[in-house]
Amino acid sequence: MRTINLAITASLVVLMSFTVFAESLPKIRVDGKNFVNESGEIIRFKGVSFSDPDKLEKEGQWTRRYFEEAHNWGCNIVRIPVHPPRLNERGWENYFNLLDKGISWAEELGMYVIIDWHSIGNLNKEKWFRPIYTTSWAETVKFWKMVAERYKNSTTVAFYELYNEPTSQGGELGKLTWATWKPTMEKLIDEINQVDDQTVYLVAGMDWGYFLDETVKNPVKRNNVAYVTHPYPQKRDKPWEPQWEKDWGHVADHYPIMATEFGFMGPDERGAHIPCISDESYGEAIMNYFSEKGISFTLWCFDPHWAPVLISDWNYTPSRQGRFFRQALSEKKE
Repeated sequence: MRTINLAITASLVVLMSFTVFAESLPKIRVDGKNFVNESGEIIRFKGVSFSDPDKLEKEGQWTRRYFEEAHNWGCNIVRIPVHPPRLNERGWENYFNLLDKGISWAEELGMYVIIDWHSIGNLNKEKWFRPIYTTSWAETVKFWKMVAERYKNSTTVAFYELYNEPTSQGGELGKLTWATWKPTMEKLIDEINQVDDQTVYLVAGMDWGYFLDETVKNPVKRNNVAYVTHPYPQKRDKPWEPQWEKDWGHVADHYPIMATEFGFMGPDERGAHIPCISDESYGEAIMNYFSEKGISFTLWCFDPHWAPVLISDWNYTPSRQGRFFRQALSEKKE
């Protein structure tokens, strides 16, 4: 089997009060350690993570041009993070109308979409890192069932990223382990499967979506599951590669991995914070490692405000990391 990139023009129809998407992009599924299309060809996804559509729309940037710029960087996928409070403040139908527009633009440009429930905290105990990540189990189920009902016929929406970053350290947020997180994800998948059992589920690792070290021995026992890591540079010290292999990389020998957040920034850049501070040596190391392991990815973040940023302004001027990763995205070699 060979690795391919896809760019197929979309068509869509309007039915009732929302958009219904035609099956214009080849459907993606999990096959062993790979993502494959309907012909069994291996697809490696390379793209960027957007900021929240609510933020972008308020700034006048939730436009087709935003998607075109991502496409011009060489993306075949984009990640759309949905913050629960922003969903509630805008209203669910109004927010989903934004998603409809974005998915249509992605479809027209031949890019797949990850929908990401962008909460950070302990879903089991319903404790959240910051107010912007506040949700509940009931709301999480409601959201994913609505997503599934609305987009179950959309092959463009290829991935449901069930929960952005489960914490695990304990303290005020409570202890969370893979042994208790895995059954929560299985329960959530069972709820969604009542509506749509054909979309790929992305399940995040522990410690802010980083560790996947227990998943091979104790995998999520559901179909069409892949795993997520967020390997920011300061999660480990150099040399990174042996530690990445132990912490999450070995999982790619058994199941697909999608690194849905990572990136770097200098210590003097606006918004610099742990665990993101590094330089181009990290960029080279992570890109080479992903290529060696066949790991898919979406970089953080295609926005001039949410660090580490890929663009410096709304003229889409690449930032420091943006210059490096834009070149990496444009390279066709594997």
